[in-house]
Amino acid sequence: MTRQLDEQIAGRFPVGQRLRVLDVGMGQGTQALRLARAGHKVTGVEQDPAMVAAARAALGSEPEGIQGRVRIVEGDGRETGVHFLPGSFDVVLCHGVLMYVEEPDALLAGLARMLAPGGLLSLLVRNADALAMRPGLAGDWPGAMAAFDSTAYRNRLGLQARADRLDAVSASLAGIAAPLHAWYGVRVFTDQASDDAVPPEDGELAALLAAEERAGRTDPYRRVAALLHVCGVRD
Repeated sequence: MTRQLDEQIAGRFPVGQRLRVLDVGMGQGTQALRLARAGHKVTGVEQDPAMVAAARAALGSEPEGIQGRVRIVEGDGRETGVHFLPGSFDVVLCHGVLMYVEEPDALLAGLARMLAPGGLLSLLVRNADALAMRPGLAGDWPGAMAAFDSTAYRNRLGLQARADRLDAVSASLAGIAAPLHAWYGVRVFTDQASDDAVPPEDGELAALLAAEERAGRTDPYRRVAALLHVCGVRD
């Protein structure tokens, strides 16, 4: 997904431009810190105190110049209007968040308002059109049958969550004046890997990432990915 995001940023903004980035649901700050290292000014919003602490600890180990480019706000991503003025950001990220929001339309509208004209909105959602893949490949036939007609699922953390269909996300983006610009599949071949799986050696890892990246932008493979990386552009 990092390569996909970099591709979209490079395609929209001049090389060397220092972007204003908002990362809603920043988690431990992986993307926020990476973008700050690239020279961008990043604001992260996170409501989980444990994740905020992890992000602050990670930021504290960075050089002073990078620390100065990152601001962490502890709060709910649905309240961006409380903290920021409309049009304040060139790029807004919301990765791995919508699956925990029962009614995401208000959140999406708030994110779009944060974007300057021409700004990029990057979403990572669970793919509802492929919910049967994980149980089916694991031999859980009742689970696979149930997943065909549902957008609800229980994730690997044991939490109840929801998935999104690409057509519905596209319609939502059009409705908030940030229409769909590009989309990719994420975790096409590797979704069955266990959480504690040991990463392969460098050569094999490079081959794995190349295959995943190719599949993530190629039909029909991307349509059965576990996750969808969806990018909209503000009108």
